[in-house]
Amino acid sequence: MTLFALGLILAAAFCHATWNLLAKRVGSGAPFIWLFGTLGALIYGPLAIGIILWQRPELGLPQLVFIVGSALLHIAYFLLLQQGYRVGDLSLVYPLARGTGPMLSTLGAIALFGERPSPLALAGAALIIGSIFLLTGGARLLRRPLSADGAVVFGLLTGTLIATYTLWDKHAVSALAIPPVVLDWSTAVARSLLLTPIAARRWDEVQALWRDHRLPVLGVAILTPLAYILVLTAMRFTPVSYVAPAREISILIGTAMGAHLLDEGNAHRRLLAASGMVLGIIALALG
Repeated sequence: MTLFALGLILAAAFCHATWNLLAKRVGSGAPFIWLFGTLGALIYGPLAIGIILWQRPELGLPQLVFIVGSALLHIAYFLLLQQGYRVGDLSLVYPLARGTGPMLSTLGAIALFGERPSPLALAGAALIIGSIFLLTGGARLLRRPLSADGAVVFGLLTGTLIATYTLWDKHAVSALAIPPVVLDWSTAVARSLLLTPIAARRWDEVQALWRDHRLPVLGVAILTPLAYILVLTAMRFTPVSYVAPAREISILIGTAMGAHLLDEGNAHRRLLAASGMVLGIIALALG
């Protein structure tokens, strides 16, 4: 992995953790997803249209199929994530979802794309994933029945969707050559159109969100696309099996935010997990 790719991923991690903190505080399901998605499409629209006019990428049937498919996957992801945040803590749902995602996407990249990461990179990925589960108290989670903790179920389901859309979008930006900004913007437009009937029926909730939480909603609208555009850009020239685990440094940032801003503790365990994640990032970069 190049230092440029690593820089993109670290910047994306900070953006990602920040919008998740805002979403935990503000989110309210489909109306919230429609509102920040629509605002994001408006904000990034001029840039995306400019790229289309300048680069003139091919946008045929295969590309459109992948754009719609990505929109559907991201709708499901956002809905599951919001439900997880309703029933569980940020420091549980976020790390569990983000930890499950790279583990599955790395395995999927090896199986589907024939990627062959170096032993050092694999060791780094394994160290990051292990540190993530240490951060969440993974051994205790595994001993508990899933039915007893809805937050764990939603975290695992969200992680599965993260892995799915990571592999799907990797194919879209690398094999189908859809520019990352165009892919993220077009999927945001598709999400907005698909969720418009729900938003129209719950327009009072949309208005309340905008009236009471305008700045956080704008923050999510800006940071959500930006975080993923940075990741998609890195995936254009970096294997998924490297990118997917490396971007999970956002867990450290998000957990630190939760500890200081949401009064969630266990500082010693988090420090140990953070050290493992840093070592894993270094191994990925060297690999």
